[in-house]
Amino acid sequence: MALDGWHQKYLEILKEFNYNRSREIRSAKILNSFLKSGFRLDSIKKKIKNKIVFVIGAGPSLDYSLLHLKKFKGFTKIVADGATQALLENNITPDIIVTDLDGNMEYLKRSSELKSIMVVHAHGDNISRLPFAISFRHCIGTTEDKPFGKIKNFGGFTDGDRCVFLANYFKASKIILIGMDFGTNIGKYSKGKVHNKSIKIKKLRKGKSLLEWLASKSDVDLYTTSHPISGFKNIKLTDLQRLVR
Repeated sequence: MALDGWHQKYLEILKEFNYNRSREIRSAKILNSFLKSGFRLDSIKKKIKNKIVFVIGAGPSLDYSLLHLKKFKGFTKIVADGATQALLENNITPDIIVTDLDGNMEYLKRSSELKSIMVVHAHGDNISRLPFAISFRHCIGTTEDKPFGKIKNFGGFTDGDRCVFLANYFKASKIILIGMDFGTNIGKYSKGKVHNKSIKIKKLRKGKSLLEWLASKSDVDLYTTSHPISGFKNIKLTDLQRLVR
């Protein structure tokens, strides 16, 4: 189950964004019906627990950041939806992808074939896309509401902050944010799926505030290579080698 206090945060999200909770629950039930039995959370735990984890978002700084990220082999990479395309185009395979299925499906499927673990999120606005989860080889489902059946809740709201909540849940030793900008500019790998820029920015601000809340409760070492986030230490991309030695 998610962090203590998550349910109250979720209720605040429902109110702030005027989401229909019954539709959220319905979406989770539908996703649960599509998921295959037998996927073990140990597969995720082994990739995260006590490991240095890079969490990679699709912010505008991602392009430049990839030049540095390519240097790091063997580290766990948890990737937010749209950033999947950028990584695959640079011959980097995500270990785990957190997605609500509004990214480029071609790249999500390709990464799944390369054995990336897909963490598919159900919410009230993506019911029509949930059948895509059937095609993923290694897949679990998540909700922001109460977990049940094959549906888990690790916490988080947007794809990006859900990556961080996931890494924290499974007790990474360090979490380093790459391409997680939370600013007013939308990265090119997110632009294709942005229908309302003001809503997108509002969601990013909410995601950032949730990470700041997470940082106040976490005992994991948290770092960001982009815009400051309270509770995360800022580090330059050029200093990453020193941090992960």
